[in-house]
Amino acid sequence: MLWGGHEGGLEVRKRATGALALHGRFPYGVPAVLSDGGRTGRPRKEIIAPRAFSYRVDRPQEDIHFLIGHSYDRPLASRGAGTLDLTDSDEALSFVATITLEMQEVSWVRDFLAALAAGLIMGLSPGFRIPPERAVKDAETVEDEGHNPANGTHNALIRTVNAALLYELSAVTRPAYSEAQIESRSWAPNAPPSENLGGMVQAARRWRV
Repeated sequence: MLWGGHEGGLEVRKRATGALALHGRFPYGVPAVLSDGGRTGRPRKEIIAPRAFSYRVDRPQEDIHFLIGHSYDRPLASRGAGTLDLTDSDEALSFVATITLEMQEVSWVRDFLAALAAGLIMGLSPGFRIPPERAVKDAETVEDEGHNPANGTHNALIRTVNAALLYELSAVTRPAYSEAQIESRSWAPNAPPSENLGGMVQAARRWRV
């Protein structure tokens, strides 16, 4: 699983039923610095292309979760449960997650809401996989940015994610993308239940930091 994210603000609205509606968005086309390259390496950047997550987002039968910190043990909402609504556009993937009264009584949800109120959890990070080349050609592309005196980068590698399988969105403390809002980068494996999805299966994990 690959994780990316943006920092931003989570907008929380209380409904008449007592449920909480969390609004957020993950903007497309915004470069993120995944690594400065350290002392001897090359900087690495990433861009999520518009509608890169459309394969699963456009299929309502595909469940997508809203989690805390990429942990399937700490769910907040899901499309399968009818508590996560997704809206995709060329500009951003937006969502509304409904935190029901019952979920507000769960310990990790109470902890999350307290951390959110304190401004400690403000980032949004999607959990996704790159489909294999045999399923989607050019699902990702990598180019050499070269030296750019304006921003001080040297020979940075830029990966553009053109198509990805989105499994979850997570509220996190420190994502790499600086413009995502809950109104996402630490990368590590955290596999959801296995799925085939018409030949689009787990690809090799890349560029983990």
